[in-house]
Amino acid sequence: MRRGEASTDRIASVRISAATLPLKGAISDAKVLTGRQKPLRDVAFLFAEIRTEAGLEGVGFSYSKRAGGAGQFAHAREVAPELIGEDPSDIQRIWTKLVWAGASVGRSGLAVQAVAAFDIALWDLKAKRAGLPLAKLLGAHRDSVACYNTSGGFLSSSIEEVIENAQATAASGIGGVKIKVGQPDTKLDLRRVAAVKEAIGDRIDLMVDANQQWNRSTAVRMGRAFEEFDLTWIEEPLDAYDAEGHADLARELATPIATGEMLTSVAEHAELIRHRGADFIQPDAPRVGGITPFLKIMALGEAAHLRMAPHYVMELHLHLAAAYEHDPWVEHFDWLEPLFNERLETEGGRMLVPARPGIGVSLSEQARAWTTATEVFGA
Repeated sequence: MRRGEASTDRIASVRISAATLPLKGAISDAKVLTGRQKPLRDVAFLFAEIRTEAGLEGVGFSYSKRAGGAGQFAHAREVAPELIGEDPSDIQRIWTKLVWAGASVGRSGLAVQAVAAFDIALWDLKAKRAGLPLAKLLGAHRDSVACYNTSGGFLSSSIEEVIENAQATAASGIGGVKIKVGQPDTKLDLRRVAAVKEAIGDRIDLMVDANQQWNRSTAVRMGRAFEEFDLTWIEEPLDAYDAEGHADLARELATPIATGEMLTSVAEHAELIRHRGADFIQPDAPRVGGITPFLKIMALGEAAHLRMAPHYVMELHLHLAAAYEHDPWVEHFDWLEPLFNERLETEGGRMLVPARPGIGVSLSEQARAWTTATEVFGA
């Protein structure tokens, strides 16, 4: 067989777009209250639309909060020409090619987050070619995934608002609620958790998220204090890169530990898993470089018999969680809904995998209206 004979299609054009998603109000978590970050007011998105000679299309995206959006778009502009003429089925090889095209700035962080938009678009295209939802293309374990809501539990909301949001979540068909903790005054955290637990009882699961703001001793003390509330997990109690500290904490506490959303490579997740630093791993496909590296993290997590709760972007992570072996969760955030024409459904505490081919989303007119830069490569 001659080289290329097995190829049935080629990438003809690539369109990249930068868009800014405004939030309804300024959002604060513990990183803001400790002075490390400013309130979050918008989210920068990088979209990639890939079209083949046969007329197939795939849509992918990445994102950045507070900083980095312009950098992602600039890096995507530099590597996008490498896609033209490639067989879109060769996704893993293309991922490697794109990463090496920008290897001088590293193989994690912003560089791979720009590549993620292309990688996700290629997987979307491949699933559409097969006429399958992405979850089915990957090999689903289930048609729905347990889901929990985060967007109503930020520290910028009063305790009365958080309780109201939690009660609405309990009545909405969502299976859990996560609230933010990690305030400088830990007594406020304890009161906040106690009030929410009293309001929802055992109707739905309760998780807390400290956003990396505790040191090791505070994490142990708070973890023990929280044990009476029967939490599903304590998220990011320590610095994201403190794998040993998270491992010690996981052994010390009865409550499961969840972390991993801030890690930006397979290697970083492998280190966390090697140390047994989490009961729930929380990879984020756009942050680690797309679906291709995410699948490698899934394999590591499955081999270690860990549970998984991917971070953010439910539109994508629902499919990946459905293909994970060990009883995952997916995070319900309605922030991204204006970007897409389609909506996800929840029922009985679970999010339903859509039957639409690919990821199952298309860019809305609102997403186009929020676009701040666009560039097209190829025909």
